[in-house]
Amino acid sequence: MTHDHDLVLRPTAAQTEAALNPPPGRIGGDLVVETLAGLGATTVFGLPGQHALGMFDALRRSDLRYVGLRVENNAGFAADAYGRITGEAAPLLLSTGPGALTSLAALQEAAAASAPVLAISSQIPTAGLGGGRHGYLHELPDQAASFRGVVKSVHTVRTQSQIPSAIAAAWQSALTAPHGPVWVEIPQDVLLAGTTLPVVTAVDATPEDLVPRPELTAVAADLLSKASRPAIIAGGGVVRADASGKLRLLAEKLNAPVVTTFGGKGAFPWEHPLSLRSWLEDRHTTDFLEDADVLLVVGSGLGELSSNYHTFKPRGRVVQIEADLGKLEANHPALGIHADAGLALQALLETVCEREDRTAPERVRALLERVADRIASQDLTLEQEVLASVRRALPSGSPSFWDMTILAYWAWSAFDPGGANTMHSAQGAGGLGYGFPAALGAAVADPTRPVLAVSGDGGALYSIAELATARQYDLNVTWLIVDDGGYGILREYMTDAFGEATATATELTRPDYVALAEAFGVPALRTTPESLEEDLAKSLAAHGPSVVVLPAVLRMFAPTHLG
Repeated sequence: MTHDHDLVLRPTAAQTEAALNPPPGRIGGDLVVETLAGLGATTVFGLPGQHALGMFDALRRSDLRYVGLRVENNAGFAADAYGRITGEAAPLLLSTGPGALTSLAALQEAAAASAPVLAISSQIPTAGLGGGRHGYLHELPDQAASFRGVVKSVHTVRTQSQIPSAIAAAWQSALTAPHGPVWVEIPQDVLLAGTTLPVVTAVDATPEDLVPRPELTAVAADLLSKASRPAIIAGGGVVRADASGKLRLLAEKLNAPVVTTFGGKGAFPWEHPLSLRSWLEDRHTTDFLEDADVLLVVGSGLGELSSNYHTFKPRGRVVQIEADLGKLEANHPALGIHADAGLALQALLETVCEREDRTAPERVRALLERVADRIASQDLTLEQEVLASVRRALPSGSPSFWDMTILAYWAWSAFDPGGANTMHSAQGAGGLGYGFPAALGAAVADPTRPVLAVSGDGGALYSIAELATARQYDLNVTWLIVDDGGYGILREYMTDAFGEATATATELTRPDYVALAEAFGVPALRTTPESLEEDLAKSLAAHGPSVVVLPAVLRMFAPTHLG
C-alpha cells in the first residue's frame, strides 16, 4: 500500500538537466518569476521601482504576462479582481517604501473581501535590514510592520535560497480559506545578484482544506431539519467557495428563505421563490430574519452592513459557518462552525432531512412586496430606472465592478447580479477608486466578456490615470461615470445630519470626462437617463475600453436603522 506521505515528486529529465546546468545570466529576480510560473501563475500586475528592477528584468526571460498600472493602489485593485474572478492568487510586484505603502488601501480591501493577492515587494539592501538608520532610498525601520495588520501573512526573504520557499508559503496562505492578501519582501541586492541556483520548476503549495467538525454539522443539521421557520444568510464565503449550487440545493431541501449579503451577491438566484434578494438595509428584512427560529449564516461575519448597522438581534438559534476564525461568533452567539463554506454546505446536504413548508414562498413574496412599497413611497423613480437600465444593458454573465457611490449602494440591495461571482464592489473596506482598476483586472482574467465599471465623479478621479492602462492593453471595459458634481453621498449624509453640507468639502471641480477619455484615445460619450440603456449597451458591445458619462443627481432610499 502506498500512502500520500510516501509519494516523492521525481524530476523529469529536462528538469534534471535544467537543475544541473542552469542557463547563464540569471539573477535573484529570476527565482521569483520561476517560482511564480512553477506555482501556475500566468499573469502578474504591478509597477516597477528602482529596488524592484531585478524582478522586472527577469520578466523579460519568462512567459509571465505583465500588466502594468499607473498607481500601485490601482494595481492592487486589479490584482484583487483577477483573484476574485479566477480564484487564483494574483501576483502583485511592487517596489520599496512609497510604492509598497501606496498599495495598502487595496490590500485592505482584498483582506476584507478575502481576495487572494500575492504581493511581492522589494526591500532596501540586506545590510540595511534590522531597524537602523542607514539612509537608504525608501528606507523604513520595519517595512513589514506596515502590512502585518492588513494581510494574512508576512514573509521576509534574506537570501536567494529562501525565495522559492517563501513565495510558495505565501501562495498557500493566500489560497487557504479564508482567501486573502499576503506579503513577501525581498532585498534589492538579493534580487540583483547573479545566481547559480537550479531553475525553479514545479512547486508544491497546495492550499489546506478547512474541513468542518462532523459533530457540529450533525447538530446543525438536526436544528435545521426540526426548525419551524428556518432562514439563511449567504455571504461572500459561498461565492468564493463556488458553492452557490450547494446552497440552492440545501435551501430547497429545507424550504428555507435565503438573503444574500452585499459581498454574497449572486450566491442564490435572484428570482428563486425562496429568494429574499439582498435587502439587508431594510427593517422588514431584519424583522423577517429575527423571526427565524433557526438562522443559518454561511460565509458571513454578520458585520455592520450585513446586520443593518448592528440593529439585527436574532431571537432564534444561530448556526454560523465561517472560514475566518476572527469573525466566528464575533457579533452574535452561535453554533460556530469553523470551515470552508463549500465543505460545510456539502456536509449539511448529506445530513439534513427534507422539510415541508408550503408557506415559505408566500412569506418571501409578502416581504418583497413590503420592501417594494417602502421604496415606492419615497419618489425614487429616477434611481430605479437608472439601475434597471444598467441591468438591461449589461450582457448576461458579464461581471460588474462598483465603486463607493450612490448607484452602487442601490445596487447592493436592488441589483440582480445575474449569477454567482459576477458583481463585485469595494464594500469590504469601503475605499474610493476601486471600480475601474478592478474592472481592468477582471478584463485581463477573462477577455471574452465585456466588463462594466461604475464610479461616481469623485471616485473616478482616483483612477483616471488607468485610462492609459486600458488603452495600452486594449482592455474590454466600459466605465460608467455618474457625475453629480461632487461626493454625492457625503453631501447627503452631511445634509441629513447637520442641515447642510460643507460645500468646500463635498463639491468638486471636475474635468470634462468625455474629452479627457478621448485624450487617452478611449471612445467616450455623454448620455441621459432616457438614453442610458442604449448608449451603455452599444459601448459594452464595442471591443476595447470606453467611457459613458451620466450627469445625474441620485438619492439614496431612506435608512431604517436610525429608529
